[in-house]
Amino acid sequence: MKQTLSTVLCLLCALLAHSGHIMIDGAYTSPDGTIFPGTTRTYQVYVPDQYDGRTPACLYVGLDGVLCNAPQVMDSLITAGKMPVTIGIFLQPGVISDTSGEVIRYNRSNEFDTPDATFARFLEQQLLPHALAMTVPDGRRLKISPLGNDHMIAGLSSGGIAAFTAAWHRPDLFSRVFSGVGTFVAMRGGNDLQAIVRKHEPQPLRIFLQDGSNDAWNPLFGHWYEGNRMLATALEFAGYDCRFDWSDGGHNVHRATQIFAQAMEWMWHDWPQPISAGITHNDFLAPLLVTGAQWVKGPPVTPGVHPTFPHYPDSSFCVLPGRDSNKLDQAICDTATGQMRNRQPFYWLHSYTGSNVNAAAAAFDHNGNLWVVTHDGLQICDQNGRVRAIIALPETVTEHAQVIIHDGSVSLCTPLATYTRRFHVKPATPGVRPSSQGQG
Repeated sequence: MKQTLSTVLCLLCALLAHSGHIMIDGAYTSPDGTIFPGTTRTYQVYVPDQYDGRTPACLYVGLDGVLCNAPQVMDSLITAGKMPVTIGIFLQPGVISDTSGEVIRYNRSNEFDTPDATFARFLEQQLLPHALAMTVPDGRRLKISPLGNDHMIAGLSSGGIAAFTAAWHRPDLFSRVFSGVGTFVAMRGGNDLQAIVRKHEPQPLRIFLQDGSNDAWNPLFGHWYEGNRMLATALEFAGYDCRFDWSDGGHNVHRATQIFAQAMEWMWHDWPQPISAGITHNDFLAPLLVTGAQWVKGPPVTPGVHPTFPHYPDSSFCVLPGRDSNKLDQAICDTATGQMRNRQPFYWLHSYTGSNVNAAAAAFDHNGNLWVVTHDGLQICDQNGRVRAIIALPETVTEHAQVIIHDGSVSLCTPLATYTRRFHVKPATPGVRPSSQGQG
């Protein structure tokens, strides 16, 4: 991928420019009982000259501190009108030290490589409020747009996967992602992200991945370059607005630094136009989705419904809580005696970290597909027990919601509210066995 002449000139101008911004140093320690308790980290807040203290700015979060000459690149692009006025927060990972100040725990891999939503929650609930409470030396307060469309996150290596997963779990918090030489390998479950991306409904994200064929190869964890290429093909399959830079580079910052201005210009090229979700090529998921449909909150069902596991439409078998960490069991029902037999783990569910899948409710549709409410999304299994589609849950819904399939919609019922969304789906017909999907 070649840099445009204008991008190169922007970068050169930035490197030659004086100041263009101020940097404010900060530090944060997570209190006991919060996320990553006891960890201390430093950060820097970048404030461009164009920030007036009155108009909310966009947000850039850079992991592992300042990389890729980011402040200078941002100075140049903001001055040239190629990205909006943006406040940057350049964050180091957490450490825990003893009373003498010696580091006794490095928390970087735990924070960055774990592909669940924990790090995104830490940013939203703890780090960002702390950093944005600072003031510029001249008294200006830091004001940030609340829109995820106005927020970007970037990182390299373990910071690359952390940037991706923070946006993946919270596109309302970050809609723009730059990941260089990311560790999408078998450290803490990052190797499974490409499979989840293929099955998950598309989200409103714009993603730039960079890696080189001489990136790290570790016989325990896998090949970094291969992991990035697999994620890239998954993103294309799932319909994302994405770009990739592949070279013969290694596991370092060199190539990312070379292309960073170009990547940033592409990332913001049509702002403030909202980033929209794409169209997936998943032929199981796509027919279910209704364009533009979202979860709509309504009053709770009265009397309240309780999470349950269902019988198959013709009552030939039933679903039971699993005795394995990420599976639901299936047992054949003897309609004459009412007994269950041939129970076995059958429905295999996804978990971002390999931990136990919390699932307390499910329902069958008219095709015999099982819709399961889990803490990692509404997962839809085919008749052979394989997850073929994943739907994002409303943010406040947990796995304890009951799922009810209607003609043309699905409801998630909780004690406090009912969330309903349109899908191309029909409920199961009691007593009627759905057409077999075969063993494919």
